[in-house]
Amino acid sequence: MMADKQNQSKEGHQEGSEYQPGKTEWPEVVGLTSEEAESKIKREAVAGTIVHAVPSDSFVTMDFRRDRVRIFIDSSGRVVKPPRIG
Repeated sequence: MMADKQNQSKEGHQEGSEYQPGKTEWPEVVGLTSEEAESKIKREAVAGTIVHAVPSDSFVTMDFRRDRVRIFIDSSGRVVKPPRIG
């Protein structure tokens, strides 16, 4: 029974990715390009998570969504702060 739940929680993730159930933040992607960060987050986040890259000085809504991760980038397209769910 427990193995079934573990397999279900990993559904949609590539084998060999650093899947961590309940992961909410990705500090390790700071300094990567937005494309590299988005790829890593999509491999590790819950299936169906929407990843948005936005300029770091952009205004964004303050609503919390469990299915969204925002990647804040600088003018060169590099991640400037740890992306997190919300």
